[in-house]
Amino acid sequence: MAAGGEARIIRIDDPDDPRILEFHAIRERDLTGRQNRFIAEGTVVLRMLAAANAGGGGFVAEKILLLENRVAGLQAELASFPADVPVYVASSTVLDAIAGFHLHRGVLALGYRSHQPHAAELLETLPDTALVVCAAGISNHDNIGSIFRNAAAFGADAVLLDETCCDPLYRKALRVSVGAVLKVPYARGGSIEANLAALVQRGFDVWALSPSGKTEMGSLSAAPRMALVTGTEGSGLPAAILDRFNTARIAQAPGLDSLNAATATGIALYLLASAQGRLQTDGTAGS
Repeated sequence: MAAGGEARIIRIDDPDDPRILEFHAIRERDLTGRQNRFIAEGTVVLRMLAAANAGGGGFVAEKILLLENRVAGLQAELASFPADVPVYVASSTVLDAIAGFHLHRGVLALGYRSHQPHAAELLETLPDTALVVCAAGISNHDNIGSIFRNAAAFGADAVLLDETCCDPLYRKALRVSVGAVLKVPYARGGSIEANLAALVQRGFDVWALSPSGKTEMGSLSAAPRMALVTGTEGSGLPAAILDRFNTARIAQAPGLDSLNAATATGIALYLLASAQGRLQTDGTAGS
């Protein structure tokens, strides 16, 4: 499937065909894990996987599975994958039997993350002016996906997830992120304390987001290297983190104790990105 060429199509008539085994019973496999493999679902995420595959950032496309009536409209996307990535096609009945539920999007791909950097390794690749999102204890896949979407929208250079955060390559998180998980460099692992220490060591101004934060987000002054730390719903960030680092809050109307973690992160990222001058009036973002 070289660029500009015809997609290589392989017809699947048996839901138990071993060539598409990785797509079988998708929801159950979401729960058990795929050993660094992931399912990309939908046209937008398929495009992001193609870009990530071509970009050499550690994401590799292995195979594609499509509903038969989606093939004609996806020729441009399919042509952007390497020629050795097989494209399997099935009827709606067979595809639903493979997935284990009705798959109305009809677009799936199997990807593999070949390299998973540690936080310190990732931070060494960042420019002198950088914006990083650091998350702790985010176990909700919708929130993880939304945080990555916010990070991409506001030009963040990286996301650091501690070991208690859920996997952003989980199918739902990847879908909610509209593929941003494949675009924004990230590392997952270690404790929140270790990740923040790595940031401090590399000259980042660390700001912990909390409803009780001492400084209002809109009044922060820009620094060349800034890191925003967000915690889980309810309990938020550990007291030891709030005591050690600068804390910031988002002003809001009375009557509600806090914002959703992903929503708060998005607002705070917008303010930090604006303070660093990385947002463009034409709608583009960059560092």
